[in-house]
Amino acid sequence: MTSSAPQGAGRRLEEAIAWAVRNLDGIVAIAVALVVGLMDVLNQNMDDNVVSGATLLVLAALVYGSLTERRRRMADIRAASAGTSRAIEDLAMVRTLSGAEVALAHERARRTTTRWVFKGGTGTYLRAVTLPECVLEAQRQRRSLTMKIDIINPADEQVCAAYARFRSTFGPGPDDAQWTVERTRKEAYATVVAASWHRQRLDTLEVDVHLSSVAPALRFDLSDSCLIITQDDPSRVSLCVERDRPLYDYYVTELHQSREQAVKLDLREAVRLADEPTVDEVRRLLDRLGLPLPPSFTDRDVGDIIDKALRAENPYRG
Repeated sequence: MTSSAPQGAGRRLEEAIAWAVRNLDGIVAIAVALVVGLMDVLNQNMDDNVVSGATLLVLAALVYGSLTERRRRMADIRAASAGTSRAIEDLAMVRTLSGAEVALAHERARRTTTRWVFKGGTGTYLRAVTLPECVLEAQRQRRSLTMKIDIINPADEQVCAAYARFRSTFGPGPDDAQWTVERTRKEAYATVVAASWHRQRLDTLEVDVHLSSVAPALRFDLSDSCLIITQDDPSRVSLCVERDRPLYDYYVTELHQSREQAVKLDLREAVRLADEPTVDEVRRLLDRLGLPLPPSFTDRDVGDIIDKALRAENPYRG
């Protein structure tokens, strides 16, 4: 109790001194006015020059105080403006895309990237456009390319059913085809086959495929320059986050964590596929990867998978 009292008194003294320094101009003006006023009251014969000089001194102190306050307000305004600018900049970290802007953003992102990270449902657009175009750019520019693909697990019938229900909620897609469990599984198998096929034809291509047991509602495409977030309905607004924004780094971590919780396929163990893979080659490939086809899948079904893997059509073509 005895030690806290001096500390409290010390703090009050420091606060009083700080207040006096901040308001020195006003204190000076009040002190001068009080002194002159008392002198004028006590001495009726005070020289008018003294009174006028004191009055000017008080006015000067008040003017100085006004200017000081104005400087403080300007500093506050600048600080507030800087805060507003930062807030606007943070809001601008996400750019909206619609219509043809989405395809254009993907095209720009593919031009110079050395990596592509995808997370989505079955990777239809990835097979049709992103994967082959990224491979072509890597070949043209003679550079390496790393791709990480995270899709739903076609061997998990529950997640395939959940994804099919989700896609069917919004009606048929742009290709007017209904989403069923069988179609969902074929699309996902096709992405695995496509990744293996392209990997075997470009030595500088490194592809990892991860299979998730969670049906996603959004699609993420991350390149060296930006992150593009889209939905399965192309009529809805998409988002683009530039690399130098904090949100980009957040999603790099988020997508990494998602892959860590998924099943990773070792494509190094993949069976060699011909330029035009056969049904038997695809069956052996998927068996070798630990992802065998369901017994109900006929050779015709496997043929559909091959077509979807190597001849997929852009589902959002105009």
